[in-house]
Amino acid sequence: MRISRVYRLLRLITMLQSGRSCAVSQLARELEVSRRTVFRDLNMLEMAHIPYYFDREQGTYRINRHFFLPPVNLTLPEALTLLVGSRRVRGSSVLPLAAASERAAVKLESVLPAAVRDYLGTVLDRMEVRPAPAARHEGLDETFDRLISAVAERKLCRTVYVSFHERKQITVTLEPRRLAFVGRAWYLIAYSRTHRQQRTFKLGRIKKLTVTDQTFQPREDQEQDTGFGDAWSMIPEGRLHNVHLHFTPKVAGNVAEVNWHHSQRVEWHDDGSIDFHARVDGLGEITWWILGYGDQVKVVAPAALAGRVATMARNVAAQYEQRGA
Repeated sequence: MRISRVYRLLRLITMLQSGRSCAVSQLARELEVSRRTVFRDLNMLEMAHIPYYFDREQGTYRINRHFFLPPVNLTLPEALTLLVGSRRVRGSSVLPLAAASERAAVKLESVLPAAVRDYLGTVLDRMEVRPAPAARHEGLDETFDRLISAVAERKLCRTVYVSFHERKQITVTLEPRRLAFVGRAWYLIAYSRTHRQQRTFKLGRIKKLTVTDQTFQPREDQEQDTGFGDAWSMIPEGRLHNVHLHFTPKVAGNVAEVNWHHSQRVEWHDDGSIDFHARVDGLGEITWWILGYGDQVKVVAPAALAGRVATMARNVAAQYEQRGA
């Protein structure tokens, strides 16, 4: 493609995006070409998937106003934050949005002044982000995009899903509520018409997704429900427990500096140990978390939680004793 045509196409895009009346005759006059050439250029935009349309009431052509976002005046720290965030998933195939993140980073870098771009490049080369291991999401970009549309447009979905809980592949009809990245993976929170309750579905276990044209109207209580409630992480069990843990000085600081749960409360002691309090829905998830601290934590309450941890600890020890360890 000749440079002159590239330049003309860029001018055409600018004119269509300006919001001014852009009839074919006016476009031809300003671009200094024939009407036929204007139509050929419009066809080129269509081939490039630039969504222009003909406004019949005004008799003019326009570009969809949502296609190009308006420019944003970013400060240096804001630009740095966005680029660091994009590098968090850049070149990674484990997360949906990775490809979009990389494209956004390239666009952002291309519009920065050379001096700013060079400075940020120097800073970024001396920064490293090492997130926790994440579940694999290769090939899920299309599923992710379709679910975003289904959530926004409130469309029913039919899904073939590998259920670890039911230990089989199931087919369910869902009212998709929201998407959430929790811990290591993306999840869909949806009301299952098959199970007649709200459930959480891991995107990596969705084997087939059909977004129907049928819409649904959620109840107000479900609209505000995140799906996780007071669960320690993401699986509520339907019963609240007042958890009281005692951590030794060796790990107390590490525990206290992290916001593990919205209800947590920490009491420091003179010896450097802490008492950790939280009100959580269910004991299953927090049990595994407690076991991760081994002998540096003791369950004070409730007794049911202490019993769970003790039983698991004995079972772990028994496995090694059987081997003569």
